Amino acid sequence: MSERQAARTRETAETEISVTIDLDGAGEATVDTGIGFFDHMLSAFARHGYLDLTVQCDGDLEIDEHHTVEDVGIVLGAAIDEALGERRAIRRFADRTVPMDESQATVVLDISGRPYFDAEGTFSQERVGEFTSVLATHFARSLAENAGLTLQVAFEGTNAHHEVEALFKALGIALDDATRLDDRRGGAPSTKGTL
Repeated sequence: MSERQAARTRETAETEISVTIDLDGAGEATVDTGIGFFDHMLSAFARHGYLDLTVQCDGDLEIDEHHTVEDVGIVLGAAIDEALGERRAIRRFADRTVPMDESQATVVLDISGRPYFDAEGTFSQERVGEFTSVLATHFARSLAENAGLTLQVAFEGTNAHHEVEALFKALGIALDDATRLDDRRGGAPSTKGTL
């Protein structure tokens, strides 16, 4: 059984969230945020990142989906940070590009302990179902800031559904690559000796 697991919860006046994650899973996901497309994206993130994930969120969707998406990113990022622990023997760096028909997304990340986020691209449509497209990058920013990632993303295409989906898949694959254990390494992958 993996030791790189975490469970986190967060309750505010806007959302009530519980997340569990196993970084060494099989890509199984049980997700219920009340936003169908977001659930689909989180499931794709888990499936392609080979991590087991549960997300339960009760958010103020009567207002809009912003708080739900942002807060899930916060809690998931904190869970990733906890599951990584001291970050011993991880590969640390990764980059992946994923095509989705006419669209593609690239994710470059460093599990640095120094949160930084940058995004390049404009989504082709404002919404995908009940999901506001720009919230995909807002989710990624919230995740990076709370997981301690340096995360840079870029996307292009003509279909926002595919642009967002490529982004979530690339993020899952890159996270899997960067969190893999390297048996040549005993400690943290840094000349400082810690991350």
